[in-house]
Amino acid sequence: MGGSARTVKENAEALVVATTEIGLELNADKTKYMFISRDQNAGRCYSMKINNSSIERAEQFKYLGTTLTNKNSIQEENKSRLKLGNACYYSVQNLLSFSLISKKLKFKIYRAIILPVVLYGCETWSLTLREEGRLRVFENRVLRRVFGPNRDEVTGEWRKLHNEELSNMYPLPNIVRVVKSRRM
Repeated sequence: MGGSARTVKENAEALVVATTEIGLELNADKTKYMFISRDQNAGRCYSMKINNSSIERAEQFKYLGTTLTNKNSIQEENKSRLKLGNACYYSVQNLLSFSLISKKLKFKIYRAIILPVVLYGCETWSLTLREEGRLRVFENRVLRRVFGPNRDEVTGEWRKLHNEELSNMYPLPNIVRVVKSRRM
């Protein structure tokens, strides 16, 4: 075991001692541990022995609806959240395309219904530039649908809104800033 894996074992042993003192018992069949690191060689040991019980190492687990992995990667979680956000968007698409509803109300629907689905559990995310980009693309795509096309003043033709125009249309922080502000 490496130096950091020894620390995990020492912490687990201390936890067993502390729980035993208050009358609790460790169930080795239901207990697993996970060593989180982006280092490929970290925590190579796949099980550890504590009080004649073997505790398995987990590669990933779901915590409060968020999948945590041993490499601290949120790529799969991000894909899953964006897929759920798209499903949520399509469930309210009729409202967002209804011309009698104001753009302001459509934006409020986005912030109140779609965005919470995408950002659920974002407190545990460690964003990479790629993941930030995916979140921005999702948000801009939905906002383009919410605000609709814009008529070009010179040619008179309809065109998609540019990213800068989208960010100027709504005053609240973008999705990446929201994630960063919620981080633990």
